[in-house]
Amino acid sequence: MQQDGDGERINIAIDGPAGAGKSTVARKVAEQLGYIYIDTGAMYRAVTYSSQQAGIGPQEAGKLADHVTHLDIKLQAGDNGQTVFLNGKNVTEQIRSRDVTLNVSHYAANEAVRQFLGAAQRRLAEDKGVVMDGRDIGSHVLPNAELKVFLTASVEERALRRYKEVAGKQPVTLEQLAEEISQRDQLDEQREISPLVRAEDAILLDSTAMPIEEVAQAIVKLSRTKLAGAK
Repeated sequence: MQQDGDGERINIAIDGPAGAGKSTVARKVAEQLGYIYIDTGAMYRAVTYSSQQAGIGPQEAGKLADHVTHLDIKLQAGDNGQTVFLNGKNVTEQIRSRDVTLNVSHYAANEAVRQFLGAAQRRLAEDKGVVMDGRDIGSHVLPNAELKVFLTASVEERALRRYKEVAGKQPVTLEQLAEEISQRDQLDEQREISPLVRAEDAILLDSTAMPIEEVAQAIVKLSRTKLAGAK
């Protein structure tokens, strides 16, 4: 797809809590604008999976800081979504396991992990034209992003979306997911290093009652408005 604006591009930061639809929306926005989509959540999941495989807990700061320096995480776009490679191995399915989901916020709270991945994410955005989603993109990773969106939804709606994703794959109830999402919100919001916050200049979008396509279209429209205003 051709990029918007005859080569003029901006960076778009989409933040929000777990299950708000950030990854799906960000991917659709990137496709429509011809931008590069960067799933930072997948990068944190890859670190979590690798650390668990190595027997390193989230509280073992020294071991974790050393471990991440040996990781090579690559994201590759494809027809069926994004493929995640960890040191050359495809771990796309493994990093979506329930064990990783329940623990990723704990590993993401480690300062060395956030510094390592934050630096990698900034390098990916140097040439502009990226859509990056996560918890601290607009507030910390890309504070100068031209467009910042804080995407949210009710806990009940987020739990329902996640339940539909894992139905038949994982033995979990809707009530369990709602409780886990609430706990993850609390962990993300209260961590000392780069907590989940809405950047002062971020536009709030509540997707509780909005179809994903509608949310994506709203962000595409905002991005084109930003581009037009910059000319």
